[in-house]
Amino acid sequence: MTSPSYPPLRLAWMIWGLGAALYLIGFYQRVAPGVMTSELMTDFQLNAAGLGNLSAFYFYSYVAMQVPTGLLADHWGPRRLLSLGATVAGMGALLFAMAPDTLWANLGRLLIGGSVAVAFVGTLKLAGHWLPPKQYSFASGIALFCGVVGAVFAGVPLRLLVDAFGWRPVMLSSAVVTFIVAFGIWLLVRDDPTEKGYASHAIAHNESSSSHIGALAGIRAVLGYRNTWLLFFVPGAGVGSVLTFAGLWGVPFLTTHYGMEKTTAAAICSALLVSWAVGGPAFGWLSDHLGHRKPLYLLGCVIQLVTWSIVILVPALPVWLLVLLLISAGFFSGNMIIGFAFARESAPIRLAGTAAGLVNMGVMIGPMLLQPAVGWLLDHYWTGEMNNGVRLYTLEAYENGFTLMMGWLVVALILMFFTRETHCKQIA
Repeated sequence: MTSPSYPPLRLAWMIWGLGAALYLIGFYQRVAPGVMTSELMTDFQLNAAGLGNLSAFYFYSYVAMQVPTGLLADHWGPRRLLSLGATVAGMGALLFAMAPDTLWANLGRLLIGGSVAVAFVGTLKLAGHWLPPKQYSFASGIALFCGVVGAVFAGVPLRLLVDAFGWRPVMLSSAVVTFIVAFGIWLLVRDDPTEKGYASHAIAHNESSSSHIGALAGIRAVLGYRNTWLLFFVPGAGVGSVLTFAGLWGVPFLTTHYGMEKTTAAAICSALLVSWAVGGPAFGWLSDHLGHRKPLYLLGCVIQLVTWSIVILVPALPVWLLVLLLISAGFFSGNMIIGFAFARESAPIRLAGTAAGLVNMGVMIGPMLLQPAVGWLLDHYWTGEMNNGVRLYTLEAYENGFTLMMGWLVVALILMFFTRETHCKQIA
């Protein structure tokens, strides 16, 4: 009797792609409020702090779900986890689109963030079972690329659709698409190729069942290593700055103080996100190639601080220079990808998953805190100027709000000096 063969790559990538589709939707929903700021502020009678909080409700639940997601993926399997996540995300998008007031809109964003938080882990788990080990890292990189594609859809295309049809019908359509993805996952995805009569790559990929350490105990153990808790606080500075600007306050800033059309401003914010997506793999490859973590991470922090400082503190920059600086800030914020390997190498291998999850929490705490905090400062410095029922904020207000981004980058730079280089080698 012949042993079963591995699944065809076309089938394997199709199953993986359904999980990646939810990750794309998650990124789309993450930054969508950034091109709908005036519509949301008008419909829900929001000030800047209220809008920042509405956007950040996505991150509140996303961060909270980082610890249980890995446990759920092991216990339920990716098929049930991803299909349930997509269903709840569709319900959240539906609730957000039909929300009569801020309370329901916040609840919709909360449901979306918590449900799409399972997408990345679930997709990687599918890759570990369905794809050959040599394609696992490639699948991880393509997943991140899919996420940025979602963010690009939430730029100029979303702005054009909102102009043509209004934000509520567009969000309703997004909910329908998410429900279709949920149905596709449940219908077609299986946790392991053996369920379809094929051989599994899971053994070759050496998935661990070695540690049954509890989630909280694992976090306490990981935080006992200096690098891991330092690397928890550092990445929120860069990612928080990118998603605070490109994901919420960049479009109103560029339209108000550089006189840009909303579609042009949205395109620039999308370019910032794309450069971030390119910077991540570039920093990861270069760090592996050079055999160092700390110097490249430090370099990225320094250049981010310089570029954001010029954008924020120097008024009326030439548009070409402004765009160049924003793209540079995005690219060098890709240094955060080094943090996952850096943290993994800084703790025992049995805690590798917990270390990665802790770093990912730190990544998302950045926008979770910065988006509403910048909004609060915008309101604090608001001079009372309005345009069609929407508050207009002065350049001074934006400078004071965005200074929070600069402050966190300074703290991140200082903390990085206290990390210990691993030379790309796992500690004993």
